[in-house]
Order: sequence, then structure tokens, then C-alpha cells
Amino acid sequence: MNRTDTLPDVLVGPLLRRISPARLALWMVVTRPLNLTLVLCPGQQEARSIELAPYQQRIAIGERAFICLIDVALDTPLPYDERIEYDLQVETAPGQWCSLPEWAPWLCYDDADYPAFVIASRHHRLMHGSCRKPHHDGADGLVRADHWLAKQQSAPTEWPAWLMMTGDQVYVDDVAGPMLRAIHAFIDQLGLVDEWLEGATEDDSQALYQSPDSYYRRGELLPDVTSNAALRERFFGGVKKPVFTSDNAHNHLITLAEMLAMYCLVWSPVPWQVITFDAPALNEHDADIYRQEKTVIDAFVAGLPQCARLMAHLPSLMIFDDHDVTDDWNLTADWERAAYGYPFSKRIIGNALVAYLLCQAWGNEPSKMNGLVQQAETLLGEGEQPLQCEAQDALIERLLRFQGWQFQVPGTPCLIVLDTRTRRWRSERRPQRPSGLMDWEALMEMQQALLGAKSAVIISPAPMFGVKLIETIQKLFTLFGKPLMVDAENWMAHPGAANTLLQIWRHSKTPGNFVILSGDVHYSFAYDIVVRRKHQAPQLWQVTSSGIKNSFPEQLLNLFDRLNRWLYAPLSPLNWLTKRRKLSIYPRDPDKASAGERLWNGSGIGLISLDEQGRPTDIRQLDANRGDEVVFPPPVNLPPR
Repeated sequence: MNRTDTLPDVLVGPLLRRISPARLALWMVVTRPLNLTLVLCPGQQEARSIELAPYQQRIAIGERAFICLIDVALDTPLPYDERIEYDLQVETAPGQWCSLPEWAPWLCYDDADYPAFVIASRHHRLMHGSCRKPHHDGADGLVRADHWLAKQQSAPTEWPAWLMMTGDQVYVDDVAGPMLRAIHAFIDQLGLVDEWLEGATEDDSQALYQSPDSYYRRGELLPDVTSNAALRERFFGGVKKPVFTSDNAHNHLITLAEMLAMYCLVWSPVPWQVITFDAPALNEHDADIYRQEKTVIDAFVAGLPQCARLMAHLPSLMIFDDHDVTDDWNLTADWERAAYGYPFSKRIIGNALVAYLLCQAWGNEPSKMNGLVQQAETLLGEGEQPLQCEAQDALIERLLRFQGWQFQVPGTPCLIVLDTRTRRWRSERRPQRPSGLMDWEALMEMQQALLGAKSAVIISPAPMFGVKLIETIQKLFTLFGKPLMVDAENWMAHPGAANTLLQIWRHSKTPGNFVILSGDVHYSFAYDIVVRRKHQAPQLWQVTSSGIKNSFPEQLLNLFDRLNRWLYAPLSPLNWLTKRRKLSIYPRDPDKASAGERLWNGSGIGLISLDEQGRPTDIRQLDANRGDEVVFPPPVNLPPR
């Protein structure tokens, strides 16, 4: 791993985050404290120049790396539905300024001098997706989204109001060997923070990185062998896996520096330009895996300029799912007791939450996160010394107790983003059973947000209404005591959460139009949902887009799709055994699928258009592998609403 004497000023960004006519939030990673100037509508007579020193907050994550959030309050509101070009100028020497097209030309579309954004007057169109795994052997949905947006440059009213990232923006629990090698090279190049590792076989992060077990053998680095054996027996019937339950956790990220480096490497091409690395010493089997993964990672890196360009043009909102932290995160009460009962596993989960706070949540609602961010800033200090254990554990404890990850965005329709991971309805009497995705208090908060609303878009990382057959299979595995084997978490898995959710939709005071956007499952589908025999019932649509760079095993999904159509046909008596028997589900068949197929498999990103009443007028998937658009037209057998 080599070092260079010269580093670019900006490593990542700018990413557009929360924006409105009176406020702009941009997220960046820089290599030194920078003097920045934001110019709105550059080159035009009415251009506005804003010195950003009063509006930026920097957090040192290493000797030569700073996360920077720019949260600009505007004196004069910006217009709706117009293309607004912007320039982010960097002072490279006293009095010398470098324009964004000079230091990041890939962020500008062809025939455009500068990047731009549009503030939508209503949430008329949303781009959405989840599950972006860099080493999945498929095309990147963000690259496909960039190609689509490139064709809309002259039509600003066609731009999506938001890029909704509904979970698994990073896979910290499933990492390719070349990606982990790049992470370590980036940590070394930028001098990212070190930490002590209480309860681990290695005392500190540097020892971890140098360990012969650091690549493809991280299960061997877990703390107490005896305790781990007990955990494996409890969860896996003796199968040798780490405390964490991912089938592919051989390179599970551990340190805060690794987590932060991962975000930089999946959102920008620049970090890859400042590092060099060779393959680590591996046995023949692992070396062969490394070579195969390297080919896929190289293709992923080649698409990063387009991904960065997309995120510099579309404002993004983000919420975690499990892989942002670890597979099966908080799936059961038993899992929580085991994972949080050991200092080392608790530290790993906590490090992922700190990284999520700084890289995702902070841009969703900057003011709401300020207290947590300030504590993280105190912990990280100047980014030079190993983190102080007591302060790190105190921050992690606060993040684990925090109940404010969910958020709302006002507008027409309003956006309600749910936290389905940290406020779980635990099964106290049967702690090995799956927990409800949200507890009673969280569901009541959601209901209060919906009461009287004429329309809303609800972002639930896991589909509220999924494929009945797959949910039944998950239930059977749960009954046999193996919920972790099939990722048995869905809204219907916990009786209390399921019944409360269904009562909300049957409540007389929730008669509006509600679209549920989801991901997680690695295939895409759309349902129209009718509440039976209910006056003034809400109109519901479940729209799922997954994954951005992931997919379901093709033959297995085709089998599930076919069996689900047969076993749960409209007149099938099996429907009366489901909790959703008081609802009628009308699937939308994708137009490019074979006859009868309802589930679309393949990497891509979803695009939904809404009318002024919040009802879908167009649902489609921008397919990344084929490069076309798959439309989900309304079902022909849907009764009049």
C-alpha cells in the first residue's frame, strides 16, 4: 500500500441531502479544512454567492479526512420547479478559487457547465431503491438512474423530487476481499482513526488490519471461543459462523474507520484514485475468490462517476435496514441479548450506527441530529489518537437508546420515513420468535401522522404487504425454531405488530391515499390493496424496488412466483389463513415479464409518479441489466374505487 504526498481537496461529494426553497444541505468528505463558496445560478446576472464558513460543520475522522455537512439558510427563497445550477468553489490558495467543474468535471452532464438541482413544488415523482452490494455480479441501479436523468436535463419538471434510499446503502456485513483491501488502503492513506477493541482477540484496530485472519477469516477474530460456540449452537445448530448471522460475514467490517471508509468508497470515484493496493497473502481457495471479486469490484468502480453525478443532482433521503449495520439486526429478542451482551459485538454494531449517523442520518434532518453529532465530534477530536474507549462506549450506548431515526418531510403528499429496526415489538415469552418491525408506541406515532391526511408516502424498508408464500415459508422456519435461516422478518411475522398495523388501515379516520415504498427483498413488485367491506377505507399501494445492485436467485424466485399464484389465487381457501384476509390484494403484472409473472428480478431502481391526490399514475422499474424500463400497469380486475 503506497502513500502519495498530494491529496485532492474533496474526496466525496457534494451529495445533495435535505433541500427546500429556504434551506440547502450538502454532505462532503474533504482532506483538509476548506474555505468554500456556494454560487447559485453561476454565470447568470442574478447569481448568488454565499460564503459557507458560517454554515459548515466539520468532523475529523482521521489525520487527513473530515466529514463536512453544509447546512445553508437562505435569506431569499429559491423558486420551485426550475433548474438551479450551482457551483461549489474551493479556495486552493489565498485569493485563488477553483470551480467545481475544474475539480470534479464528472459531476456535470454533457452540455451543462455546472451541476444543478430542482426543488419540486410537490412530491410528484420519486426515485427509490435499496440493497446496493458492490460485489454483486450485476449492473448498478444508480448508474442506470444517472442515464435516465441525463435525458431529462432540459425538462426540470420531470426530475424526481427525491432519491429515496430505503435501506442497505452499504453492506458492512458482506464485504468482498478487494473492497476490504481498498478500505485498509484508504484508512492508511488518510490516517483514519484507530481504536481499542475490548474483548477481541486483537487489542486494537492496527493489529486487526495486520492479522492473517483479517481477510476471509474474520469469524476467527471474535472474542470468546466458548461463548461463541454457545451462540452458534443457539442460533445455527452448531454451524460455524460468527456472532453475526450473515452467510457472507467472512469480511464483516469491525472498526469505525472501516465503516467510514466503506461509505467513501461506494459513493465517489476519488478515493479509488488516491490508493493503490495488492492482494493480501491468501491460500489458493481464497485467492481464487479474491480474483473473481476483483473483476466485479473493478466494474463497480467504473460506474462511480455516474453515481456521484446522480447524487450531486437529486436530493437524497436515507434510512437504514439490516445490512447498514449487520444481517438480521434485532431480528429476535434472543439475538439482541446475545449481540448486546458481549462488548465486542456491541462495539461493532455501535460503530455501524456511528457511521450511519455521520454519513446518512445527519443529512436527513441536520437539526435533529446535532446533539448526537456533537458527541461524535467530541469523541473523534482531531482524528489523530486512538478513540477513548469510555467515550466511544458512551456514544454507542446513547445511539442504541435513541428513538428518533424516523423522520417526515412535509409536502404533497407528505413523506413518512419509518425506523423498522430499533423500535421493535419484542416477543418476551418466546424470545426466539421474530420481533415486530415496530412496537405499539411507534405504530401509534405513525397513525397520528396519518390521521386526517389526504395522502402520504410511507417509506418502510421491508414491504408491509409482501409475497404470501414467502412469508408462509418464513413462518414455517420460525415454528421450527430457525427464523435466522430465512431472514424471517416481515410485518406479518409478529401477531401484535401485524394486527395493530391492519387496524390502522381499517380505522375510519385514515381514509386517504397511501403509497408504501419498500425494498429489502431483492425483487420488485407492485400491489393495489383494497380494504374489504369498509366505508371510506384508505386506498393503498405497495410498491417495492430491490435491489439497486442485488437480485434474488432466478430459478428459486420463478418457482416461488409460480407457486404463490397457484396456492394463493383469489378463490383459494389458503387466503383465509393469512392475517390479511380482510384485504384484497391486486398484483400488477410487469409488462416485460412472461405471462402471469408478478415479481421482477434484476438490479435497477424504482420510479413512481403521483397525481395531486397522491395516487400512482405510473409505476416502473429502471432495469440496470437490460437498460430498459419495466412498467407495472394497473390490474384489469381492480374494482372501482
